[in-house]
Amino acid sequence: MKNRILHFLSIGLFFTILFTTAAVTKDHYTGSFASTHGALHVVGADLCDQNGDKLQLKGISTHGLHWFPQFVNRGSFQYFRDHWGANMIRLAMYTGEGGYLSSQEQQNKLKKQIQDAVSSCTDLGMYCIIDWHILSDGNPLSHVAEARSFFAEMSSVYKDHTNILYEICNEPNGNTSWNDIKAYAEQIIPVIHANDPDAVILVGTPTWSQAVDQAAADPIRPELATNIMYTLHFYAATHKDELRSKLLSARASGLPIFISEFSTCDASGNGAVDTASANAWFRLIKENNLSYAGWSLCNKNESSAILKSSTQNTSGNWNDHDFSETGLLLKSLMTQ
Repeated sequence: MKNRILHFLSIGLFFTILFTTAAVTKDHYTGSFASTHGALHVVGADLCDQNGDKLQLKGISTHGLHWFPQFVNRGSFQYFRDHWGANMIRLAMYTGEGGYLSSQEQQNKLKKQIQDAVSSCTDLGMYCIIDWHILSDGNPLSHVAEARSFFAEMSSVYKDHTNILYEICNEPNGNTSWNDIKAYAEQIIPVIHANDPDAVILVGTPTWSQAVDQAAADPIRPELATNIMYTLHFYAATHKDELRSKLLSARASGLPIFISEFSTCDASGNGAVDTASANAWFRLIKENNLSYAGWSLCNKNESSAILKSSTQNTSGNWNDHDFSETGLLLKSLMTQ
């Protein structure tokens, strides 16, 4: 009897090891994207991997980390990786609106959130954008000292991570000029590159990151411009042929553009989903191999939320009925 029990235990142990190994192997395989492509570089107008091959990052942007932290977890990231083909997550850390600049306690909480999210992305083989998400503080020069300190710390912590990108000013707006943004960027870029010389840095553009034509006419000076890209944001129901033409013109001039935020509705984040305009944008994105992040990973009661407001599951164990109209359209665009 003892030998029989040991026999069955041995068989059980064998299958436990077999299935565990299979699970690890599968996870390693599906999660190998960032390790396969390694450190990213900007070559001309294109984002390229460690081998110099053109690469497209496609992913999801969180909403404000302090507003919807429940969706910022490994399970949700893995869902988008495995079901939508996402290879990147953007971490939208608001500076205003009760975010990072509101208190030391909030800073500590948000840094911990970023740490956990970066660990999840790294484990899953995904790239990750750390986004200094200005909005009401429309001119990035308003808090340049705080930004310098933040990015000095982040780039020091993650200097050996090849899967981290830095977005240094989400959507400059109001009366903020390109000269203001460029003056800010030329202070922040050296801070990051002092710790991580090869980091890819995303620089916002005027008018809520739409005026890429101004950046193309007067780019950041060459000695600072290694691995720099410029952001363009669009909301499909508001931004159509005029902004698409502006993007193509700037790109034709050699400006490297990264679509670090977009959605399918109007610029308020609400209103009707414009499928025709969203499809036109994605034809342009595919034809030009542009990287992008869809807004936003939350269940807020607005059109740009990827999840329905009724969706309470935060673990990533979702089905199509959990997603909003924007979410389902974004899925179809990402997986086509």
